[in-house]
Amino acid sequence: MKRLYTIMTVLLLGVCSTFAAGDATAPADSSSHEKLNPKEIIFEHLGDAYGWEVPFDHHHRIPLPIIVYGTDGFHCFSSSHITGGETYDDNGHLFCLAPYGSPHQGKVVEIVDGKEIRPFDISITKNVAALFISVLLVGGLLLWLAAFHRKNRFKAPRKGLGAIEALVTFIYDGVIKPTLGPQARKFAPYLVTVFFFILAMNLLGLIVIFPGGANLTGNIAVTLVLSIITFLVTNLMANKHYWKEILWPDVPVWLKCPLPIMQVIEIFGIFTKPAALTVRLFANMMGGHMIVITLTLLIFIFSAVSPYAGGGATVVSLMFTIFMLLIDVLVSFIQAYVFTMLSTIFISLAQEHGHEETHGGDETARGVLETK
Repeated sequence: MKRLYTIMTVLLLGVCSTFAAGDATAPADSSSHEKLNPKEIIFEHLGDAYGWEVPFDHHHRIPLPIIVYGTDGFHCFSSSHITGGETYDDNGHLFCLAPYGSPHQGKVVEIVDGKEIRPFDISITKNVAALFISVLLVGGLLLWLAAFHRKNRFKAPRKGLGAIEALVTFIYDGVIKPTLGPQARKFAPYLVTVFFFILAMNLLGLIVIFPGGANLTGNIAVTLVLSIITFLVTNLMANKHYWKEILWPDVPVWLKCPLPIMQVIEIFGIFTKPAALTVRLFANMMGGHMIVITLTLLIFIFSAVSPYAGGGATVVSLMFTIFMLLIDVLVSFIQAYVFTMLSTIFISLAQEHGHEETHGGDETARGVLETK
């Protein structure tokens, strides 16, 4: 442990001395440097993009395919043609990224007669590519586990595959089966998949270099789609008792007729559940990413004041950044677990049977026993 502390201290001092020396040798005229814009940097890293940032190089990107439907049909070209601010000519049709202040800022636009026209955009952006990577990762790991058990029916996997099986067992035996009971096997494939999918997106978002770095669960569109899927599974697979309690709940008649007060409340509750799932996952993951980026930017903000202030800020920011990243790893597991748990509870509420059905079933069983 002492050796670990010594290594970390040497690394921090080395980073601080290098940073301070770099600032000391910098020109005195600060106007020659580009002004730091923390807001722009934060939202650029948290948002989507048409290219993937090269590790430790802010000026270059890994190009991704741009696919748009313009004024005369589909156009497909590499994002490297426009991510530097250039205008790309594709057989007489001009495309570029809308500049700052434009209504379509940061999006691909077509220039027609000097005007910006937003085409139908189905480009493979950084978030879309990260979604494909997450799907392949989750599918590959779970299929690998299934293939192992097909070949080795009486053996337990070890190492990484054993950890995956432990997570599957934890979710199924600890959340799905106790909550759904006999219906557990019916909904387990979706619930286990959504847990691993969210976990993979969360953890990949914490990795700085490719294939990580995409803020998927910090994108409200992604969390909204996941919540809508849970909403559809819950309501399309619901039983009669669930809809009876919504459309004609067991309350005094004056609360549901002639004014459908309770029906309106119940229907409103149907939509608040996916809204809560959406905002909970989005806000927690977005907040974690924003804190880490802000702590990193403090180094550059303080270095603009003084090289000594920059050196001190480097030590503090690095320590807090490492601490926050460790917390974010824990939060990644917690948020995947919470989303899966709440989805399981919402589905179980739609699968409950009424008192009459349960009582009737008990009476039928009792009659069969008495006959025997």
